[in-house]
Amino acid sequence: MPRPPDPAKRRHLLDRVREYVLQHGLSDFSVRRLAQALGTSDRMLLYYFGSKERMITEALAVYERRPLLRAREILENVGPPTDAAGLRRLMEDTWRHFSDPDVRASLPLYLEIMSAGVLHPDRYGPILSDSLTAWTDLLAAVFRDFGMDQGRAATQATLLTDAVFGLLVAPLVDDHWDRADAAFAALLDSLEPGWHPATAEPVPRPPAVR
Repeated sequence: MPRPPDPAKRRHLLDRVREYVLQHGLSDFSVRRLAQALGTSDRMLLYYFGSKERMITEALAVYERRPLLRAREILENVGPPTDAAGLRRLMEDTWRHFSDPDVRASLPLYLEIMSAGVLHPDRYGPILSDSLTAWTDLLAAVFRDFGMDQGRAATQATLLTDAVFGLLVAPLVDDHWDRADAAFAALLDSLEPGWHPATAEPVPRPPAVR
């Protein structure tokens, strides 16, 4: 029987594959050129990963600096927010993590792979859908822990996830990250007043000025 792939070597290869694709992108990607850069063979890479698409997606999936992992770590270590201010702090911390130079450098590649997944789901699978679902599920759980009913929590989570995704995509085109920062703060300003449990008393409105 053939010997199974060495997990430690496989992980090391994934780290090097990620560094390579972050630097070179996918438009002119070649397993043979990748193998030459890594000092191995294309046959060995396919032995470990099966296909170039699987290799690329796995290389990004194990990236420890992903903001999703950061958000999960905060929730595990600190616990879910107990008020609107805590919820906002969680979102601000997550947004700051997207500003990390290493994370920001990887965003064009994520967008490229997500687009490829939409156009060629048979090759890359539902990468975009999986990513959006993971974020939406995480935030929906946060909103439910905060006391919102399931439907409202899902709506708020979807709104935040989709809005943040859009705010991350636009600066990749025009490089106006300062505008994205301001827009994200404005988004939280508009949403935070409505972040109260469904069972709570309605937030009173000020009397109309006559």
